[in-house]
Amino acid sequence: MAPSVRSWIDRHRLLSFIAITYAFTWIIQGVVITSGLEASWTQSILIGFGGFGPPVGAAVVIWASGGDLRRWIGQFFRWRIGIKWWVLAFGLPLVILSVGVILFVAFGGPIDLSSLPFPGVYLFVLAWGTVWGGGQEDLGWRGFMLPLLQEKYSALVASLLVGVTWAGWHLPLFVNPATTQGGWALSQQLLWIVSILSGAILWTWMYNSTGGSVLAVAVFHAGVNGMGVLHPADTEEIAPGGVPDPSLSLLSEVTGMIPLVAIALLLITVYGSERLANREIPGAEAVGLTSRERINDQ
Repeated sequence: MAPSVRSWIDRHRLLSFIAITYAFTWIIQGVVITSGLEASWTQSILIGFGGFGPPVGAAVVIWASGGDLRRWIGQFFRWRIGIKWWVLAFGLPLVILSVGVILFVAFGGPIDLSSLPFPGVYLFVLAWGTVWGGGQEDLGWRGFMLPLLQEKYSALVASLLVGVTWAGWHLPLFVNPATTQGGWALSQQLLWIVSILSGAILWTWMYNSTGGSVLAVAVFHAGVNGMGVLHPADTEEIAPGGVPDPSLSLLSEVTGMIPLVAIALLLITVYGSERLANREIPGAEAVGLTSRERINDQ
């Protein structure tokens, strides 16, 4: 890479990260869409590979900026965070699921307890989600973009900026008719945006509170993504004949969103918007880069 290009990337770290991240993922997603792949393991693997756009973008920027790649990657192996945070990383998704199911039933949603899978399936989904089904993104979103934004903005504002960028990055899934998102109505898409912005706040809280453990965030992320496996909704009622019932699908989205929003608001109230944690929060130094401006070092 020419010195002038590396210098430009170093001066525009966030812009370069977003451009590379989107390009990597959208090109792969474009191949999936144009190939006409139906829902399958092949499609899932390719979409998961596209999910490595954020870490690829972060790696290129850190390398071009002369940063410490080993320190950045080390965040994904930071497991010494205390038992409390592991209990929350593994357990909070189940709390969110339970509240969502209670609300779903309370508002008349049909359930079928006999449809619940063997609990071990969830462990597989959790492991898959951590390394391929969503958690791999966090080395970029939370392990790179968030700390750089926290150099200049509060943790809450940084979370929302990451959330908006993160939501936009998912756009190809909404134009692919073979994905779950491709069949969503506009109302479901808007609810999903609210959920992802709320989730961004939860992920920031976990990252900042653990001193920058991307591993904890990835496990937490995988747990929330995998909640659908344990949701006892009666799919034959929600999608009779394979055609989704709009009202029941909307109810499922709403009741899944409410716990996320409630917890996000609780975290802002308890921890405050500046840090979303009771400790010093990670900045550029956490990802092996020179800190340029730090306003949260209070």
